[in-house]
Amino acid sequence: MAALGAPLACLDLETTGGHPGYDRITEVGVVRIDADGVLEEWSSLIDPQRWIPPQITALTGIDAVMLEGAPTFREVHEALSARLEGHIVIAHNARFDLGFLREAFRREDVSFQPAVLCSVKLSRVLFKGVRGHGLDALMARLGLSCAARHRALGDARVVAQFLEQMAATRLEALLTACREQAQIPSLPAHLAPEAVEALPDGPGVYLIYGEHDLLLYIGKSVHVRRRVLEHFRNDHRAAREMRLAQQTRRIECMETAGELAALLLESRLIKERRPVMNRRLRRTQDLCTLAWTFGAGRPPEVVCGGAVVPGESYGAFRTAREARQALQRVAAERGLCDIRLGLQSGSGPCFGHQIKRCRGACVGVESPAQHDLRLAEALQAIRIARWPYAGPIGLREGGDEQSVQHVIDQWIYLGAARDLQDVDELLRQTRPAFDLDTYRILLRFMTDPQHGRAVRPLVRPAVSP
Repeated sequence: MAALGAPLACLDLETTGGHPGYDRITEVGVVRIDADGVLEEWSSLIDPQRWIPPQITALTGIDAVMLEGAPTFREVHEALSARLEGHIVIAHNARFDLGFLREAFRREDVSFQPAVLCSVKLSRVLFKGVRGHGLDALMARLGLSCAARHRALGDARVVAQFLEQMAATRLEALLTACREQAQIPSLPAHLAPEAVEALPDGPGVYLIYGEHDLLLYIGKSVHVRRRVLEHFRNDHRAAREMRLAQQTRRIECMETAGELAALLLESRLIKERRPVMNRRLRRTQDLCTLAWTFGAGRPPEVVCGGAVVPGESYGAFRTAREARQALQRVAAERGLCDIRLGLQSGSGPCFGHQIKRCRGACVGVESPAQHDLRLAEALQAIRIARWPYAGPIGLREGGDEQSVQHVIDQWIYLGAARDLQDVDELLRQTRPAFDLDTYRILLRFMTDPQHGRAVRPLVRPAVSP
């Protein structure tokens, strides 16, 4: 205790599930180890005011009957805070327990930021090269006992036994592991600190893997290491970050020349690799748009899986039905004609005119030109912008060693080139399909004055006879 500068409090919680924002604590157990070595135990069942899933009851034995008359967290939080105040809190997979506690205290408008150590991480350092660092693995390895496994006080006692045995047999190694853990950022229990230290400070794309090399998440940043650490610092507030931290086993990184390269690579990899925790999983071949040319006299046409024509294509929809629904909303909001929009057949009047919504393009009250002008204004917000150059362009990014030229034509990204030969090869290749995410990334960058100065026109290579 003297070496660490504070007494210890071994903590364990039982909960209704793994979501700190929705699930609640059902039991808390604390074993305090004071400077003179005296152990003090305290535990309490807690009414979660939530339904307890059957699988949780099967694991812990805690059910609604046991919790009848139990205090709520509001009723015990002061007693719990008093027992933990001034202590270093140690928990097995501390990220989970402390995440729930911080969220529970936050709901009571109480700041809870104790010094924390994770016994899983201590075990990984003290038993390097050994598989298994859960409580059951520690009990089997060290001969520890537990009279009430998966109950808060019983599991907290196991953590206390682990510390006592390590202090008795490997004191210096234990102290070193505690000091090192206190000085490094909070990391998932199964991720070695070296894995984060090896990440670059600059731009790139990172891939987070779970057990059996399952790809969990793909992200990008101009400061990769900082962004990865943000995932793990915020896990107690967001359920997805909590799951990511619990499942992370290794991290892979691909450095890029800059932010644009990172954005484009992230977008492509998400579509190709389909990580389980990325929400943005749009497939180009499923893209549907509205094709319409002002003045052509034809209604908008729903086009799926076809070529997008910049300036004459509008929106991006997952299905043809979504595209037609978008047209129906435009008709309702702007008083447009269902017949002129191709939503209804016949010569008129359209249904919208019968309910006094259409302004009368179908019965001659409004001219076709006036109607289509209003339609053009309505669709402008979702219009795929016209390509502003006469041909392909190169956009330079990066410093001397990492510098690349992004080759782009008609909002389609052809690739990154390092020399003129690369540029010619990219311009000769078969052009990829239009991708909405790539379009949005390029539009933002190329309309930014800072990046626009790096654009230069390219000449297509001559085609051999």
